[in-house]
Amino acid sequence: MQPHILLIYLYIMITTDILIIGAGPTGLFAVFEAGLLKMKCHIIDALPQPGGQLAELYPKKPIFDIPGYPSVNAGELVDNLMEQIKQFQPGFTLGETAVSYTKVDDEWFEVVTNKGTVHRAKAIAIAGGLGTFEPRKPTMDNVADYEEKGLEYFVKEPEHFRNKKVVIAGGGDSALDWSVFLSNVASEVTLIHRRNEFRGALDSVEKVQDLKNQGKIKLITPAEVTAIKGDGKVEAITVEIDGQEAFDIETDYFIPLFGLTPKLGEIAQWGLNIEKNAIVVNNALDYQTNIEGIYAIGDINTYPGKLKLILCGFHEATLMCQSVYNRLNPGKKFVLKYTTVSGVDGFDGSRKEAEKAVVKKID
Repeated sequence: MQPHILLIYLYIMITTDILIIGAGPTGLFAVFEAGLLKMKCHIIDALPQPGGQLAELYPKKPIFDIPGYPSVNAGELVDNLMEQIKQFQPGFTLGETAVSYTKVDDEWFEVVTNKGTVHRAKAIAIAGGLGTFEPRKPTMDNVADYEEKGLEYFVKEPEHFRNKKVVIAGGGDSALDWSVFLSNVASEVTLIHRRNEFRGALDSVEKVQDLKNQGKIKLITPAEVTAIKGDGKVEAITVEIDGQEAFDIETDYFIPLFGLTPKLGEIAQWGLNIEKNAIVVNNALDYQTNIEGIYAIGDINTYPGKLKLILCGFHEATLMCQSVYNRLNPGKKFVLKYTTVSGVDGFDGSRKEAEKAVVKKID
């Protein structure tokens, strides 16, 4: 006889004021703004650690447009945001994705993850950045043969490229910024773009041009990488320029930075208004979607004049929290107080208590 097997299912119910889907910088800052209003937050993220793309894709990449920081590494920014919100003790469900939602009653939403964790919240803030994503890959037959063998789609640890020859392809901010950064790390940096014009910030374009003039970056435009060569690893790439004979460049690493292909995943089935893989929100008021009580903030939303910048996400998170507070406290007058005057409960004047705060992590 087969032995009886007792299956025990652990039913986890998590309740909070605001359920934030996405632990990137916008989602993390929303915890701080909610905390100032005495609202609790819980965050769901598919990655095993907070930080979103900043932590997963380019933790060592410098960011130049965060107010108060002439330059801050992406990973450092995440660490600072985590320190800032520790005082409000948010909960985290990491390594899980939000799959479905239901409106339980007039007060509560219920969201279930792919692992069956159930969350109940009075408001939902979708802060999923680009959603799930994968890099846009070069259109060459043998690309898969060289992946992680010198062909890299992200720069997670710049020291891997110390004193190495690196070829970067692309014309956006990532290609420009990493060319600049690695010019002080690699022994040789070559930037290749199919056009003479770049899509990145003007300041980054000027920095690349200056480094080219100094002989610290080789710039080849308009050109394309048409082949990868090497015995078991990248050893050279083939470059084609219109009207010229193709030629090879020896290299240790080839880094094509053509952007990411974003996908909303299961959230796309929630009945939200979506345009070009982004969630439409009311930016004239509070970044609420077409479903009352569900908001979208950061890179995942769209509206007229939208800019996909971290600082814009911070602004959207602030107004979203104000809206949720008004929804949860109808008729209660809220008086905005600057933190320079009021301080932050649990932090200003009681730092030791704040440092004891523990972030709950759901395994």
